[in-house]
Amino acid sequence: MDADKRQAAELLAQEAGKFEIELSETQISKLLAFGELVMEGNKRLNLTGKLDWPTYLYKHVLDSLSVLPYVEVAGKVLDVGTGAGFPGVPLAIARPDLHVTLLDSLRKRIEFLENACSELDLPVELVWSRAEDFGRSQGREQYQLVTSRAVAKLPVLLELCLPHVAPGGLFAAYKGPDVEEEMAEAGYALEELGGELVQMPKIQLPQGYGTRHLLLIKKVRPTPQGYPRRAGLPEKKPLLGRNPERKREHI
Repeated sequence: MDADKRQAAELLAQEAGKFEIELSETQISKLLAFGELVMEGNKRLNLTGKLDWPTYLYKHVLDSLSVLPYVEVAGKVLDVGTGAGFPGVPLAIARPDLHVTLLDSLRKRIEFLENACSELDLPVELVWSRAEDFGRSQGREQYQLVTSRAVAKLPVLLELCLPHVAPGGLFAAYKGPDVEEEMAEAGYALEELGGELVQMPKIQLPQGYGTRHLLLIKKVRPTPQGYPRRAGLPEKKPLLGRNPERKREHI
């Protein structure tokens, strides 16, 4: 292991411990190997922003794993709009007991993740699909935990993600420091889609990498059959209120 990777391994073990997350040497090794694959893939595919080891460790890995102390989950996990594999791949590495599915609408990302996960011997499921299409078919209400990070504003995100959550399960939305406006806009969508906010921990990432909020939303009722609406509608006409015209669109 070169000096940069050795230092990265030490930092990851140290900072994960502060988050009350225990990682074995094998798990740390896999997380670092995934970082190398993402950095290399970034040169060809523009998977994420500019990466160095601190950015990868703090902004991506620790941010991804920050949900673990707040949820007791077993079974199936779906990462919607996984992009370069965050938070789904770090969660799959840290919790090998979970059955993790990575969902993305861009084929190049799924192909990258297929190769990366094969190289890491990581038994995840990969799905190339829009969230709306998957949520209207085999992915509907099948997952105990659904995650999404930096995909869309909350009213849209709720429609893309809550239909996948099994009743009694959780949706974890990874959000930035300013969530009040999004929360205010999302009240109708939350009620309409069967969700209830149960916790909103504030996460301070190390070394000045920013403040995050985790919105932990429980599925308290089945999502009505009309949701999610067909592909594109959640973004074009988000569920912002009791508008009869919008109501007719999904019937």
